[in-house]
Amino acid sequence: MEYRSLGRTGVMVSPLCLGAMNFGGPTNEADSLTILSRALEAGINFIDTANVYVGGESERIVGKFLKEGGRRDQVVLATKVYSRMGNLPNDAGASRYHVIKACEDSLRRLQSDRIDLYQQHRPSLTIPQDETLRAYDDLVRSGKVRYIGSSTFPAWMVMEALAISERHGLARFISDQSPYNLLDRRLENEMIPLCLKHGLAVLPWSPLGGGILAGRYSASETFPEGSRATRMGVMFTDRISPRGKAVAGEVAKMARERGMTASQLALLWLKDQPGVTSPIIGPRTLTHLEDALAIVDQRLAEADRPLFDALVHPGNAVADFFNSNEWMKARISG
Repeated sequence: MEYRSLGRTGVMVSPLCLGAMNFGGPTNEADSLTILSRALEAGINFIDTANVYVGGESERIVGKFLKEGGRRDQVVLATKVYSRMGNLPNDAGASRYHVIKACEDSLRRLQSDRIDLYQQHRPSLTIPQDETLRAYDDLVRSGKVRYIGSSTFPAWMVMEALAISERHGLARFISDQSPYNLLDRRLENEMIPLCLKHGLAVLPWSPLGGGILAGRYSASETFPEGSRATRMGVMFTDRISPRGKAVAGEVAKMARERGMTASQLALLWLKDQPGVTSPIIGPRTLTHLEDALAIVDQRLAEADRPLFDALVHPGNAVADFFNSNEWMKARISG
């Protein structure tokens, strides 16, 4: 497996990151542990979770797996902070109060003495970034966090954060985790050029468009049982557009011609896009994981790349994967 540098840190991570969003939810604990074991066996050394996933169950399961198997030092462990974790006024957000408390809570669930990559799950539009960055810096200096990153931020806020960190000598973002797939390529307009210029890792979430690019929503208007559409409601169903399904259908045709599944071809395209470090796959089943692992050492033929650009022009979108935040005003229709 060809490992890649996590931004400019020199930390080497696998070209696919195992996302744990399903663990403890649609994927029960036993199956989650099996997926984790198989991923590490295959060479995956990068795991991403968040405190909010299944109310902390995802972190607990990942922590149990790493602790009981003595595997903690085998992986680069990432989690996130920001989302609401309780009913009290300070149980969410980017205040120093919440960031430090949430970090302690995540460490307990993960049964670990440190978080390798601590990411802010969404930007705060009200709290000055120097407040949050100083809290992250203290966590880094204490050894509880190794590196910090952003998730689904506008590019200008990442640039502002880098400037604040440089001015005050604080820990700086080393990565950005945002939605990026063939159906929504808007990250290519500003964020990816910024990351390439300043040495940030790009960690795309929803690389298969939540299953749209795997063909799960192309057959009819009825949503498959157990799909994200049935579990996540309108936030996800708003991402399913006729144009997006049409693009997915074309990807499926290309995949059949190449002896691949649609999901494999879509993931292969993304894995080697400029600036991309490690797409975050979120397998619900072991079969999903095996499907993704099959392309980990492959590369997309350069002659095929223009075919994808013809389906969705660089920087454009036919489905809206930025609809889970407050700052993106544009919406994709059709």
